[in-house]
Amino acid sequence: MDFYDLDLNDDVLDALDAMNFTTCTPIQEHTIPPLLEGRDLIGVAQTGTGKTAAYLLPILSMLSDGGFPDDAINCIIMSPTRELAQQIDQAMEGFSYYVPVSSVAVYGGNDGIRYEQERRGLSLGADVIIATPGRLISHISLGNVDLSRTSFFILDEADRMLDMGFYDDIMQIVKQLPDTRQTIMFSATMPDKIQKLAANILHDPVEVRLAVNKPADKIVQTAYVCYETQKLGIIKSLFRDTKPERVIIFSSKKTKVKEIAAAFKRMKFNVGEMHSDLDQAQRDVVMREFKSGRIDILVATDIVSRGIDIDDIRLVINYDAPHDCEDYVHRVGRTARAGADGCAITFVAVDDQSRFAAIEEFIGREVHKIPVPEELGEAPEYNPKKAGARGKSGRGSRKGSHRGGKGHSGKAGAQGKARAGRNHRGGKGKHKDTAKAEV
Repeated sequence: MDFYDLDLNDDVLDALDAMNFTTCTPIQEHTIPPLLEGRDLIGVAQTGTGKTAAYLLPILSMLSDGGFPDDAINCIIMSPTRELAQQIDQAMEGFSYYVPVSSVAVYGGNDGIRYEQERRGLSLGADVIIATPGRLISHISLGNVDLSRTSFFILDEADRMLDMGFYDDIMQIVKQLPDTRQTIMFSATMPDKIQKLAANILHDPVEVRLAVNKPADKIVQTAYVCYETQKLGIIKSLFRDTKPERVIIFSSKKTKVKEIAAAFKRMKFNVGEMHSDLDQAQRDVVMREFKSGRIDILVATDIVSRGIDIDDIRLVINYDAPHDCEDYVHRVGRTARAGADGCAITFVAVDDQSRFAAIEEFIGREVHKIPVPEELGEAPEYNPKKAGARGKSGRGSRKGSHRGGKGHSGKAGAQGKARAGRNHRGGKGKHKDTAKAEV
């Protein structure tokens, strides 16, 4: 479907023309019409499907059509992380290029000058506020913001917000909003807690679900069936001859992330860590160091698997198998972006085997198992139906698996480089840089 087939405001269409965007993605095609009708909506779609534009375009169109108070905050967009808030803000800059709509991004980790700028924007009634929960709660508690006339309330990456413990903050913000608002919620997954939140804050919503895409064909997916004690040794063997570059290692628990990062530092790897115990300033430093190449390996919780704009990751390692199939897709999807090659390795311990079997079923393929290096001892057999059975040798995995040599795709030397082009356009509007939008 073409954007011109939708009932969007002409100023919004002009901005899309300037950015050379013409065709809707499926999530945009199915969500923009009911949103323009004023319906509440829950959209289930993974990162990279164009969901940011799916809610920004109709909101900007309705605000541009007029009829909303000039001195009120007309729209609140909630983001789980500062990084995602910044991306939404960049998209906002591009899409609102020709639209007389003001916006302010509100997130932690800034100095006093930035906080004062936020306070001013909130008190004057910027049309759109893009905020992280904690920072917005801070402004609310200080009396800096009036949400009593807000018309649109949007939750982006709602499942990640709940994973990070923001449920109470969200409900506290909801209490400040009028009952007549239009509420929009996007989530990559739809667990029970998201269904409960939707039931509490949405009214007769339209539900749009897109099937989770399978990992890109360019991603070389492999696994090691191993014991927990063998994992660090496997990583040592992977990088014995080749220096690691642009590597993300995922673990589900922040305590494990800290342990892994500490172990890598003892091995003299150039490593950084990312988890919710870091404050925003610390996270900014880590991401800046990683993006610039001063950190080679980033050990992280799933906070990095979505909403982080890094296009040239060469290797993703799942230190432990994800609990959800969708999380596996999000994690490995950090590599092989923008048409580049990439490699993903998963460590499958005995207790992870049934979960990994479910992942294989979900992605519709058997992931090749690489034998554990002989010097690390025997490894468990891959038998999800009887997890815990030990293989007769340290080389064993699933029947039919072949041995990998030093040039195997698990090596850092097989990591593909992603070189993503960037659209950058200027104009006469209020913003100098156009958005790199998720369209």
